[in-house]
Amino acid sequence: MLPRIIFGGLILALVLPAGLGGADKHKAAPPAPVIAKLTWLAGNWHQEKGGRLADEQWMAPAGGVMLGMSRTVAKGRVIEQAFRQIREGPGGDLFYVLQVTGQPELAYQSSTVSESEIVFENPEQDYPRKISYRLQSDGSLQVVLEGVDAEGQPKVTETAFQKAAP
Repeated sequence: MLPRIIFGGLILALVLPAGLGGADKHKAAPPAPVIAKLTWLAGNWHQEKGGRLADEQWMAPAGGVMLGMSRTVAKGRVIEQAFRQIREGPGGDLFYVLQVTGQPELAYQSSTVSESEIVFENPEQDYPRKISYRLQSDGSLQVVLEGVDAEGQPKVTETAFQKAAP
């Protein structure tokens, strides 16, 4: 019930700003942003295999965004580099934006978000159509790219990264 004031024979209802009325003081705090679940992804990740060195680095979530970058080095030369972004969209959905040098920007929407896994999908892409990041029980990071190749055959690429020193 709103407080009432009698003024010159008229009864006026007093409307208080949000937070000052009795009904709002027990209101639950807004939920934590979904991107906060991805703190496990933040840091430097490293893999050496078959003469190639791959590094992927992610900044901690802040302001609804995580920024990442990667490079692959072979025979002393950078053969691929990319910029990545995970950002919150309307309703808490997460989006992954990938920009590999020399290629058009690609965007994916989250389909799975947990305390140790994030999966993004874009059914309009051939490869990758699905990008998964999973923190393994041993502390390593498994990145899986899935889709179809130019002939329409299934293609899966898995990369296991170890946490690197800063």
